[in-house]
Amino acid sequence: MSEVVKNKGWSVTCGGLGINLALGILYAWSMFKGAIEKSIKAGGEGAFTWDLSQLNDPYSVCCLVFAFAMILAGKCQDKFGPRITACMGGIMVGLGLLWISQSSSYISWVLGFGVLAGTGIGFGYSSATPPALKWFPAAKTGLIAGLVVAGFGLAPVYIAPLSEYLINGFGVSKAMLVYAVSFIVIVCGLSTFLVNPPAGYIPGGAAAQKKKAAAANDVPPSQVMKSLDFWMLWTIYFIGAGAGLMVIGSVAGMAKQSMGSAAFVAVAIMAIGNAGGRVIAGMASDKFGRNATLAGVLIFQALLMLAAIPLVSSPGTSALLIVLLATFIGFNYGANLSLFPSFAKDRWGLKSFGVNYGILFTAWGVGGFVMSRVQQTLYATTGSYTSSLLIAATMLTAGMVITLMLKAPKTAAAPQSAPEGAVFQPGLGYTMADGGEKVKKEEQKK
Repeated sequence: MSEVVKNKGWSVTCGGLGINLALGILYAWSMFKGAIEKSIKAGGEGAFTWDLSQLNDPYSVCCLVFAFAMILAGKCQDKFGPRITACMGGIMVGLGLLWISQSSSYISWVLGFGVLAGTGIGFGYSSATPPALKWFPAAKTGLIAGLVVAGFGLAPVYIAPLSEYLINGFGVSKAMLVYAVSFIVIVCGLSTFLVNPPAGYIPGGAAAQKKKAAAANDVPPSQVMKSLDFWMLWTIYFIGAGAGLMVIGSVAGMAKQSMGSAAFVAVAIMAIGNAGGRVIAGMASDKFGRNATLAGVLIFQALLMLAAIPLVSSPGTSALLIVLLATFIGFNYGANLSLFPSFAKDRWGLKSFGVNYGILFTAWGVGGFVMSRVQQTLYATTGSYTSSLLIAATMLTAGMVITLMLKAPKTAAAPQSAPEGAVFQPGLGYTMADGGEKVKKEEQKK
């Protein structure tokens, strides 16, 4: 027997996008870092007293914790659903920001922003994409993943100028307090839109069933981590994400020589490129293939890193060139965030998607932690971004080579056609590609 349910895919997608718009505060770190650095140099009562080499540490720890929290959050999302998981994430981010709003201590910022807010971001982020993907056919995997995660990349478009206003008008502490209250309300409110389709739901109707079934559907995490594909993808993700996060965490500082107090514009424009890269790369991968799209993204990013060396080293570089550089670096970095969820779904299915992608996503956190820490250390020592940009370019080229070595996933036979939105009862018939459930053929009723 079967019934037809209303497709809630677009409302779920919009809810996930909105949650990521709030959680993308991570990408505005360079604004907060600049204010902290200014406070350190000014000194006085209540000023930050960190060592300059520590300026990226809360951001680096946040990236690392965010990534590893995705594993636990993925298990929570798979077991309890996206609504509860996302709401928990919003509360943790709010509490973390509330903590740092009351302190200028280095340890408090590492724990509050890095650990607590980082964990909350992981819980919120892990809940946004899986339910949206489950409402759509395989042919739209790249597009939907790109749209949902675009919110995270687009966040600095509003957070950068808002942070500039709040920090200049009220100081860093009060800015964090405003964000703390706002993000609890926004994320918990939008979490009510996140809902999984019922078991056996068939997305996309007859046309979608003509597509090849998802590869190696429903591979458990224990098997995923034993595969060579996983470690190749993990290495590529480490490189692509690490190089992008390295620049994102310091873009305001890079732009300051040419743009002065308007450096926040480069942060906001980079965010537009970041979000655009997620959507466009997702669409391109649906059409041209994941491997080809990712290889192109990595080599383009390597060339941009080399181009950045003379541009950020010269105080005479035009603001337009800095903005264009930031836009394209953001575009290529953002592409990673839509391509890797699609790789995970293609190869390992949706049943354990939350955990499987959470494990793969640790590459993002480790890459961000390592590369941003390396860059800050090199910059504190040399006063230049040249060494870190050269390292990033070399690693990105290696990542492109590994991408070309990835084999296409094996595919299963495509199932029979079914009406869009049909929900089949498990237990009879053939195996569907939406999770391996046994269903009864509609034709058998006739």
